[in-house]
Amino acid sequence: MAVQPPPADQRIVIENVAIATVDAADTEYARGHVVILGNTIESVGDGPAPAWLDNVVRRINGEGHLLTPGLVNTHHHFYQWITRGLAQDDILFDWLVALYPTWARIDDELVHAASQGSAAALLKSGCTTASDHHYVFPRDGGDILGASIEAVQELGLRFTALRGSMDRSKKDGGLPPDHAVEELDDILAASEAAVDRYHDASFGSMLHVAIAPCSPFSVSTDLLRQSAELARRKGVRLHTHGSETAEEEQFCKELFGMGPTDYFESVGWLGEDVWMAHCVHMNDSDIAKFAETGTGVAHCPSSNARLAAGIARVPDMLKAGVPVGLGVDGTASNESGELGTELRNALLINRLHGYPTALTGRQALRLGTMGGARVLGRQNEIGSIEVGKLADLALWKIDGIMHSSIADPVAALTFGALPPLAVLFVNGNAVVEKGRLTAVNEDRIARACARAAKELASRPV
Repeated sequence: MAVQPPPADQRIVIENVAIATVDAADTEYARGHVVILGNTIESVGDGPAPAWLDNVVRRINGEGHLLTPGLVNTHHHFYQWITRGLAQDDILFDWLVALYPTWARIDDELVHAASQGSAAALLKSGCTTASDHHYVFPRDGGDILGASIEAVQELGLRFTALRGSMDRSKKDGGLPPDHAVEELDDILAASEAAVDRYHDASFGSMLHVAIAPCSPFSVSTDLLRQSAELARRKGVRLHTHGSETAEEEQFCKELFGMGPTDYFESVGWLGEDVWMAHCVHMNDSDIAKFAETGTGVAHCPSSNARLAAGIARVPDMLKAGVPVGLGVDGTASNESGELGTELRNALLINRLHGYPTALTGRQALRLGTMGGARVLGRQNEIGSIEVGKLADLALWKIDGIMHSSIADPVAALTFGALPPLAVLFVNGNAVVEKGRLTAVNEDRIARACARAAKELASRPV
């Protein structure tokens, strides 16, 4: 059962807390307050909350804590939770070839378990909104998209379900095995049906749907072009992988006679309604085109490092005005599954460009909050602590032994170890308390995921 929104007249007060609002002015309060009314933010400011408030059902003393917007995950593959730790030393193409046969045996029951594991890890690391790119739909797999949506709703995570697809198999020059792909017409019909059934465009929606062919090396040109036409006709966003590795760039040049960005441009895949995962191998012209068109980027530092894909030019993208958010990526290439740790990893990995101001702590926090909100097209609803926005908030404990000697609260979060999560609010509901999920039993999820991983591994190829 989905987590229900709180009563519209109910108030929760958080006081005596350090606040990083991540608004346009980067406003911060050393000792401020936030008032939640129903599922939105009613008040934020310095000092204590107004004394006249009524119907206050909870007061939180935020002494020794930092309050930030909830984190926003712009790229993930939830189903991979049950194939973690495999192909440990492979680059992307070899890793995919090793894992595709296993993934092609999944079904809706396994995806439900894996999605709960992935969503749990995200929530416990401060993530309040996530997108999941699912693109493997075996013919006898059941209602896989519906299973992932149901799993997430039970935990209370705000969700963008990406109806992915693949139609270019080995026989067509792609990487996926022949039995792991779908026919183009079937993909388009299923994608439109998913939008019609699930997409809720209203303010405060807990569920969006986007259309997301997998990658240039696993989908046809016709699928890319027609998916873009379908998404724009239905008024939803577009997502895919782009410029992830040097091998992908070479693949595109050999098959299409141009690099990934130029290829995407040729099929109508640049625009404010588009975001792409990774974007590691981008030249100046590519970055300029993304900036000019408002095309977004999901930066996945840990996965890029795990697969030795390289270091994305995030500082140059930000300077050019490209919308950039953070992503965990699939947990078969980022086994931690946490978004909170990506703040620190993005900060440190981008400094390997060779200068210490390549990314600051506050820029890292912005990537993980407002940057992600913009990439998902939800910057007017989430991503910052402002009056009228949704009450998606993370309260981090920073007075313990791991953080108490760091004077700057934002540095404690972005430079230090991931702080304990005291409370996580999604849509005004406390979905994590003292580091534990409130809606679903964590031990049950762990057992279900262990069973699902063993079950999948035992199925014949």
